[in-house]
Amino acid sequence: MKNSVLPSSSPAPPLEIFLSAQAEDTKFLGPSWKKEPDDLILPIHSAEQEAVLTCEASGVPSPQYRWSLNGTLIDLRGDERRRLSGGNLIITGLDRDQDSGVYQCTASNTRGTILSQRATLQFAYLENGKTQTRSAVNVREGQGVVLLCGTPLHSGELTFTWVFNEYPHFVQQDSRRFVSQETGNLYIAKVEPSDVGNYTCVVNNTITKERVFSSPTPLVLRNDGAMGEYEPKIELHFPDTIPAAKGSTLKLECFALGNPVPKISWRRTSDVSFPNKVKLKNSNAILEIPSFQQEDTGTYECIAENSRGKNAVRGRLSFHATPHWLQTMTDTSLSIEENLFWECKANGKPKPSYSWLKNGETLISEGRVQIENGALSISSLNLSDGGMYQCVAENKHGIIYSSAELMVLASAPSFSQNPLSRVLKARSGSDVSLDCRPHASPRAISLWKRGTEILQRSERISLFPNGTLKIANVTKRDGGSYTCIAKNQFGTASTTGRLIITEPTRISQGPSSTEITVGESIVLPCQVTADPALDVAFFWAFNGQPIDFHQDADHFERVGGSFSGDLMIRNIQLNHGGKYICLIDTDVESLSADAILVVKGPPSPPDLVVVEEVTDSTAQLSWSPGQDNGSPITGYVIQARTPFTVGWQAVDTVPEAINGNTLTATVVGLNAWVEYEFRVLASNSVGMGEPSPPSTKIRTEDAMPDTAPTDVGGGGGTKSELVITWEPVPEELQNGEGFGYIIAFRPVGLVTWTRAVISAPSVTRYVYRNDTIPPFSPFNVKVGAFNNRGEGPFSSIATVFSAEEVPSVAPERVSAKSLSAADIEVTWEPIASTPERVLGYEVVYWEDDTKPDTLGKVRITGNYTAVNVSGLQGNTQYYLAVCAFNTAGTGPQSIPVNVTTKKPPPGQPPQNVEWNLTGSQLVLQWDPVIALETESEVTGYIVLYRRHRNNDMYSIITSKASVELTLNPNDNYVIQIKTLSEGGLGEGSEPIHIHQLSTSVISCCRLLFCLLPALMSSYWVFNQFGCLNILLCSLQSFSAS
Repeated sequence: MKNSVLPSSSPAPPLEIFLSAQAEDTKFLGPSWKKEPDDLILPIHSAEQEAVLTCEASGVPSPQYRWSLNGTLIDLRGDERRRLSGGNLIITGLDRDQDSGVYQCTASNTRGTILSQRATLQFAYLENGKTQTRSAVNVREGQGVVLLCGTPLHSGELTFTWVFNEYPHFVQQDSRRFVSQETGNLYIAKVEPSDVGNYTCVVNNTITKERVFSSPTPLVLRNDGAMGEYEPKIELHFPDTIPAAKGSTLKLECFALGNPVPKISWRRTSDVSFPNKVKLKNSNAILEIPSFQQEDTGTYECIAENSRGKNAVRGRLSFHATPHWLQTMTDTSLSIEENLFWECKANGKPKPSYSWLKNGETLISEGRVQIENGALSISSLNLSDGGMYQCVAENKHGIIYSSAELMVLASAPSFSQNPLSRVLKARSGSDVSLDCRPHASPRAISLWKRGTEILQRSERISLFPNGTLKIANVTKRDGGSYTCIAKNQFGTASTTGRLIITEPTRISQGPSSTEITVGESIVLPCQVTADPALDVAFFWAFNGQPIDFHQDADHFERVGGSFSGDLMIRNIQLNHGGKYICLIDTDVESLSADAILVVKGPPSPPDLVVVEEVTDSTAQLSWSPGQDNGSPITGYVIQARTPFTVGWQAVDTVPEAINGNTLTATVVGLNAWVEYEFRVLASNSVGMGEPSPPSTKIRTEDAMPDTAPTDVGGGGGTKSELVITWEPVPEELQNGEGFGYIIAFRPVGLVTWTRAVISAPSVTRYVYRNDTIPPFSPFNVKVGAFNNRGEGPFSSIATVFSAEEVPSVAPERVSAKSLSAADIEVTWEPIASTPERVLGYEVVYWEDDTKPDTLGKVRITGNYTAVNVSGLQGNTQYYLAVCAFNTAGTGPQSIPVNVTTKKPPPGQPPQNVEWNLTGSQLVLQWDPVIALETESEVTGYIVLYRRHRNNDMYSIITSKASVELTLNPNDNYVIQIKTLSEGGLGEGSEPIHIHQLSTSVISCCRLLFCLLPALMSSYWVFNQFGCLNILLCSLQSFSAS
């Protein structure tokens, strides 16, 4: 920033030089109040107490503070009781005479000075009253009396109470007794004998909390008889004129003596009723008006009345208010030689007067400075006019201050803040405006140059007073360098920019309105032809709102090159239908193109599905259509749901096919007495839409059952029983309440049916007992259903046999033979003749004959005479018995037989298996297995081998510890060896995997299966021969042909 240069004959004064250097810095840095002092009233209790009057202002540099008391500047130098803390004034060793008064704070910095609001410091106190003895007050019974309190000297708000005889027995106020908070006196409207005694007035200071007691006043009753009745006499009333401040709480007191005790009432002489905020207290002796306002003014009347007459007093309430601001001035910066006009307005009662301060000093209206009411005008400003100004509004109830800073600027022109753009672009044929906005005080005079040519006004060129250059209908010839030159008395400055004229931008391909189906994708083109000198930017808006390509990246993507801003919309949804606008912005113009995208989709859900009429099998439905979403609705489908269905099911309707113009249909084929919900789905050419909200639940009417029980059968049971069973009717087919079953049966060949009724719908079995029923005799049986509406159909007739008797004869010639360690064969002779039916035989077995608890049983149906019992323990004695059985149970058991199972087979598998493969011949050898004493002897070996290719299993038995096998050379094999014994097959060896190579000969590799992993010393993996197993071996020979 440069200082302005003044002519040498007129050197700038220091203040002017400073302001010139700061001309572009228009920050208002003068003092501004943050905290101002408030009125303070303090008790004086001790010498250590202090008073703090707050004062804080902002500003740069930080303000300095001074204080005045009653208009006189306080000199703090050498003052031991008063000091500053920041801007706060702290007073210690308070003295009522020296420190009471009106204080004002002053804040100053290099920009100026302001005064704070005034604050009063007062000291509350309460002096002791006179203590001389008070004379007795003699009154007659029925007479009124006033006992005077005698208020002592004080400062601060007081409250009054009276003690009767002894503290703390206080006088209780009522319609007969009243303590005035204005006078402190006690008023007794009518003395009664109980009032006789000593009365003491108690005065309390609400700030100091001090309390003073008066001397007791005796109240004595005269003995010359009671006083007769008399009319009210108002002893306590308010003044004729009562001033009240705005927003204050006003209390009017009124009390009368009289016999009988007078009643107090209030009214306004204007007959305007009291607002709700007015309160009457202490038996109407106090009228309280909170938050006093202008409309509360007027004449108020207190009326005291008894049976002997009435009396009244009046007083007029007047309104006053301290000033408050309606309009204030604001910080202002103006150039030198400009004119200032400030106006402030305040309201108050009475109307406030105005004065003006500059830097804390009163302004006088003279010469360039004119003051009229709240208006201040200064013409032809100079630098010395800068400073802090305050408007002061005052009436007799208060004074207020409003502050503002005036900055007077003087500087040479500067384009540092508003230079011309280095390059300016304009569309051919458009109007161009070039702004010349230097910062200058006073305002600079401007001229324009194109190149070196000074521009003059013409048909196309306009030069405005504010420095703006306007060129109409520009052409390529208007391009070039433009310079604005600004000048005032403090200097000259210029700014230059280059104007480039470009060809108009045209939309070569814009979006077009189209229809599309939900889920498809589309590209809306937006391509332009533009001047290469222009920067082109594309923006898209949807239904008037910019598209957020980051937030909506799942659907919207901008594609294309520098002159293309195509919009791709993926997986279009219904909410993507609407108006799309492509906005093209260049350096010189903006263009747009729009299109309407209609998205067709399945219809929106229908609404308001209502069941209008219902029978036992039908329901009449109506609904309102949803949006067709771009494709007319072609039809509707109705679905239903009950507590017995899994989800929603399509239902039959009349009409069978519901077209898109029909909004009502009848659902048919419903079950009676079932709770249904319905919903409707609409379809169009795009597909089926979402379902409507469900209808309210309805129950179809009840009806007689129309479905008979199924799977009627039975049989079994015990002697003299006929057992009948059936499949119950599902709840949704019971058609009503009171559902049950009717069971009908008769012996085959008879005509008459016997009926039984069961009222439990979940029962599936009925047992008829009668000692006359022959065993296993046939019956015709049918089962029907009923409910409260009547009987339904019966099932078809089934034949069921009555219960039969268990076989009465046991099998004979039972024998048992051990087959192995785990198997026993049991044989018997069939029962030749018995009156009972035999369905088969059951073998039971156990170990300890002294505890014949059955270990197990084997049942075989049919006329068999032998069965194998398996899964037994080796070398164990078993007891076995056989009995016949039928549906009634088992008959008597045969005489038990016993047999001992064979010893178990050897538990040791064949080990040290060696194999040698030559061509297709495999020779296996192994160590013989020696059975233990508790095991069966080895009788031979079985070699099991399985081909990989077809998974067939082969075996060969040998009595030796070796065997020779012929294998297919083109297949792989798995081989295992097991022992043979009376006890059965023993444990098998580890599986041997043989992988064939038709051209190879592999010598033997001995498998050491018994070695622990810790003993493994070497291993080979014969991958080259397909041998994938890890073989712990010693390789004896290897050759490959």
